[in-house]
Amino acid sequence: MSAFQWLNDQFSFFGVSVYWSDFLGNILALATVWLALRRLLMAWPVQILGSVLLLIASLNVHLGGNAARQIVIIASASWGWATWRRSREKEGTINVRWASWRERSVLIAVMAAGTFAFGALLKTTDASFYPGAPWWMVLADAWIFVGSILAMYTQARRYVEFWFVWLAVDLVGVPLAIHSQLYFSGIVYAIFFVMVVMGIRDWASHSKAQEIASPIEPAVVLESRNDASPATAPYDPRPETASGS
Repeated sequence: MSAFQWLNDQFSFFGVSVYWSDFLGNILALATVWLALRRLLMAWPVQILGSVLLLIASLNVHLGGNAARQIVIIASASWGWATWRRSREKEGTINVRWASWRERSVLIAVMAAGTFAFGALLKTTDASFYPGAPWWMVLADAWIFVGSILAMYTQARRYVEFWFVWLAVDLVGVPLAIHSQLYFSGIVYAIFFVMVVMGIRDWASHSKAQEIASPIEPAVVLESRNDASPATAPYDPRPETASGS
């Protein structure tokens, strides 16, 4: 038996059969969200390890889209880790901001087009669920895959919208995980929902602190009177008094 074969075994979790890989992977996923909420660099290596475990769990139940998702997450997390590390070295902290409307439009377009494109690939190759699986299941699998990629991208870019992307993933992930008998994943997705709301509030509040100037209002520079030179001193209308001889 392989040293890691036990990850494919199941145990009873309050009467529900759960894979060890699914259980431990989701525990680390929860830790990742909490660390990301606190804007800590450690979120990335924890996410990589959790994704390795969830990859094993997805292969156990033949979720092709979710398995591919974990592979992409591992690669994206490596990039995000490097991005956050450079940001902290340069700025001394992990600053966050809201995306522009143009950036939001691109994210929405990529989410929609990517879901249909990847869903078609999964359907053609029968890589999602089982051969002949209905379109709604395949598209749900693809939605989670594409949404996770965008979540990784927006997290690495430090957009507050990162949390909204995860929210969209969770709304599909909960029923899909339960339908696939990954019950613990379903429970964790539900917990994610609460943590996502907390993350939105936290990142939004910190993003306000990063705003420096309005692009429609000119900056006003105030000078001290003590620093004013004679050429710029206020005009005194009183006549100058001549000195007597």
